[in-house]
Amino acid sequence: MEVTKQTLIGDVLDYDVETAQFFFEIGMHCLGCPHSRGESIEDACAAHGTNADELIAKINAYFESKK
Repeated sequence: MEVTKQTLIGDVLDYDVETAQFFFEIGMHCLGCPHSRGESIEDACAAHGTNADELIAKINAYFESKK
């Protein structure tokens, strides 16, 4: 899976639940909320005042390390 700004949080979590750690690190503790699961990474980062590119890079590096 390759994550982009338009990737939905729920899709990332469904692919690998261990990615929750990266969302928690930046203060996104509402991952169980149905609204957050349907939100894009870009929109969620904007709402939380965090850098989407940094989060995406961490998640993609994590996926790459698991190959």
